[in-house]
Amino acid sequence: MAPMLRSVLFRPETRLLSVRCLSSINAASAAASSSAGSEDGADKPLRPRANALTDEIIRVDHAGELGADRIYAGQMAILGNGPMGKTIGHMWEQEKCHRAQFEQLIQQHRVRPTVMTPIWNVAGFVLGAGTALMGEKAAMACTVAVETVIVEHYNDQLRQIMESPNPDKELLETITKFRDEEQEHHDTGIDCGAEQAPFYQAMTEVIKFGCKTAIAISKKI
Repeated sequence: MAPMLRSVLFRPETRLLSVRCLSSINAASAAASSSAGSEDGADKPLRPRANALTDEIIRVDHAGELGADRIYAGQMAILGNGPMGKTIGHMWEQEKCHRAQFEQLIQQHRVRPTVMTPIWNVAGFVLGAGTALMGEKAAMACTVAVETVIVEHYNDQLRQIMESPNPDKELLETITKFRDEEQEHHDTGIDCGAEQAPFYQAMTEVIKFGCKTAIAISKKI
C-alpha cells in the first residue's frame, strides 16, 4: 500500500473520552460555526465538469450528509432539551458543515443531485426522531450504525481517489476530514451507551442495511 494511501486510511486513534457526553464541546462547536460562516463567503468559480468518479462521489456524499443532517435534526427535536442535547447538537453542527461543503461542491462541479433527495430528507428525520423516541441509548445506537457505514464508505472512496490517474487533492482532504469527524460521532455513540439500547444488534443491522441501500441508489440516480 502506498505511503500516502496508508496515511489517509490508517490515521492515529482519535477516540475521545466519555466526557464528551457531558458538556466539554463548546470550543469545537464554536470552531464548526466559524468554519460554516467562512464557507458562506464569496462563491468559488465553476470548474470543468466532474469525471465519472468525482461526479458519483459528490452526488452520493451530498445525499449522505443531507440524510445525516436530518437524522440529527430528528434527534434534536426529541432530545434537544435533555441531557444529551449538547452532545447531539455538537454532532449536528458538524453535519451541517459537511452538508454545506457538498452543496458547494455540487455547484462548483455542476453535479446533478440524486433524485431521491426529498425522500432522504424525510426518511432521515423520521429515523432520527423515531429512534430518539425509543430513548437516548437507542438514538446513540442509530448514530453508531449510521456512522459505521459512513466511515467504511468514506474509506472506500479515499482508496478510489488515491488509485485514480489524477487524484483530486481537495476532495481527498475534505473526505478525510469528514471521515474523522464521523468516526468521532461513532465513538461518541458508544461512549454514551449505544450498546445498552434494547435490541441493539437487530436495530443497528437494519439501519446499516438501509444506509447501504441508500448509498447504492444515490450513486446512480
